[in-house]
Amino acid sequence: MKNSAKHLAREFAVQGLYQWLLGAGKPAQILKDLKDLEGYKEADAKFLKEAINGAIGGAEEFQAQLEPLADRKWADVSPVERAVLLLGAYELMRCPGVPYRVAINEGIELAKVFGGTDGHKYVNGILDKLAAQVRPEEVAAKRRTNA
Repeated sequence: MKNSAKHLAREFAVQGLYQWLLGAGKPAQILKDLKDLEGYKEADAKFLKEAINGAIGGAEEFQAQLEPLADRKWADVSPVERAVLLLGAYELMRCPGVPYRVAINEGIELAKVFGGTDGHKYVNGILDKLAAQVRPEEVAAKRRTNA
């Protein structure tokens, strides 16, 4: 299956956020570095730029929302999972056009690709709780239609 341009952009965003979390650069430099990676031309460059800038720009706020939902301090969460969670929080909190289930499912898939063995379960649990807090009407409506 060929990945969609937006999914590829999310993959590159996680890599860029990981780079940022490790202290390697500002958003503009990270975006420049990502252009050298294989498959970059197939990614949604506009979404990627918005995601990198949005996740980094809102990182403090997103961390403040995410950390109480986690079972450990933010610094103790692996950088890969932090990158996925920052991207998921950005989409849930700043991209109302992205359905909350899509943001969560993409986070799960990204954690499966880049994270540890059960990282996707951890990401799923936290993003699910975040969605209930920041998009309560959408979550409630979806649960009613699935009941």
